[in-house]
Amino acid sequence: MRPPEPLITCIEDLRVLAQRRVPRMFYDYVDCGSWTEGTYRANSADLAAIRFRQRIGLSIAGRSTATSLLGETVTMPVALAPTGLTGMQHADGEILAARAAERFGVPFTLSTVSICSIEDVAAATRKPFWFQLYVMRDRDFVARLIDRAKAARCSALVLTLDLQIQGQRHKDLKNGLSTPPKPTLRNLMNLATKPRWCLGMLNTRRRSFGNIVGHVSGVSDVGSLAAWVGQQFDQTLSWEDVRWIRKKWDGKLIVKGVLDPGDAVLAVENGADAIVVSNHGGRQLDGAPSSIAMLPSIAEAVGRRTEVLFDSGIRSGQDILKAVALGADGVMVGRAFLYGLGALGEAGVTRCLEILHRELDLTMGLCGVTSIGAADRTILLDGGPAGGRADGPWPAARPVPPALRPETAIPAA
Repeated sequence: MRPPEPLITCIEDLRVLAQRRVPRMFYDYVDCGSWTEGTYRANSADLAAIRFRQRIGLSIAGRSTATSLLGETVTMPVALAPTGLTGMQHADGEILAARAAERFGVPFTLSTVSICSIEDVAAATRKPFWFQLYVMRDRDFVARLIDRAKAARCSALVLTLDLQIQGQRHKDLKNGLSTPPKPTLRNLMNLATKPRWCLGMLNTRRRSFGNIVGHVSGVSDVGSLAAWVGQQFDQTLSWEDVRWIRKKWDGKLIVKGVLDPGDAVLAVENGADAIVVSNHGGRQLDGAPSSIAMLPSIAEAVGRRTEVLFDSGIRSGQDILKAVALGADGVMVGRAFLYGLGALGEAGVTRCLEILHRELDLTMGLCGVTSIGAADRTILLDGGPAGGRADGPWPAARPVPPALRPETAIPAA
């Protein structure tokens, strides 16, 4: 008789269970940053340092977390972020995550380097999903990817611009990250302790990069695929390429990887319908600021000319509310849902979303907020970090120190 599943009360519970059930190289792929991992840690630490103003004596009945992202009605201001190798956290992982997101009423974003293909996910879902695009040197392949996203009725294209070169992640190098895992003694010994994962992989045909294998000339196996990917990062990527993609894609365009107010303005000027304030989860430039540290000044720089999404460090519903209060229209969640997927499959992704939603709703109530659209700097002690695009006034009872006033934000250019 199978033992009962452990009680899951928070995202950390899912992380612990995922670490037990997912092979080391794939768990480490998710739960790591580049070099010293300083920026990776700062993403969560800086969010945790922001404090709420607790309110009393206010009616908080009838709370609603519902809003819209890029014209889509959503249950809460959350989208599942594009994450590579999702299908290596659990068999058919992209399909399972997309289904869970669809049922919960939030967008799912499929990565270029997913295990399940665009067509796989489209066949398994009913609502349009978002597709994330890496710009490779092979522009014909990029053009075909865009056409495939159109054919799958994807409702938004998420263009990632912060991966022209890849940050060094020590754990991936030491683990010899590959898909499927190489049959080394170390890997085989680790896989022997993950029977649930292995059984799932034996029962699926999806074990490599579904959007690439079979769609690129000369790529027929894992070895040739690795060589091709290693040559495809394009260091010449520029705003000219963004304009080219904008012409080819007539749907919503989201530019991901913005960490500078001036770049945010350039994204808007080059056709972005939304931007994602992101440092790639601390996986690229170690020593860069946390995403939440840059959100207020970036939101201030673009004003209402584009929607502002936020990622990197979200581990709770409280983190979501903090980001919204500091100017984000919504957040993208990556590691949190991957922990759920690795721990419990589709049910784990659903549990992750349930946890985030409940924590968001409860925190809104304790801050005296009944609508997510009403959350602004007034719910944060001292208004939070400098900059931002709050719609509401600063707290009357707390004069804002000069260092925290909006006019001290980093210039737009």
